[in-house]
Amino acid sequence: MPTRAIRGATTAAENSESAILDAASELLRAILVANALAPAQLISILFTLTADLDAAYPTRAARELGWTDIPLLDAQQPKVKGDLPRCLRVLIHCETERAANEIKHVYLRETRRLRPDLAE
Repeated sequence: MPTRAIRGATTAAENSESAILDAASELLRAILVANALAPAQLISILFTLTADLDAAYPTRAARELGWTDIPLLDAQQPKVKGDLPRCLRVLIHCETERAANEIKHVYLRETRRLRPDLAE
């Protein structure tokens, strides 16, 4: 089965454990639904966070969804002047029969302005 990469992003309401985990979980679920994926198709997940989010690791949301066999990684997004605050970004590698142009990248909440061409 071909390997594809899916991008997504969202914002957390605040720098708190619950807000970060809620935002990450919502984003992960939305990506799976949009791309008709099952967790067994996921290869790896990389999260980045802006420097103003340090209350929780977003990969914990994936583990709480039961995704314990998928390699997960958190990283801090490079600090860039004017970046969107409280932003979580994700890159998911998966196996899918979908062609690259059929992949649905998901941008939620305030991140819709980052990629208006991809946000629904």
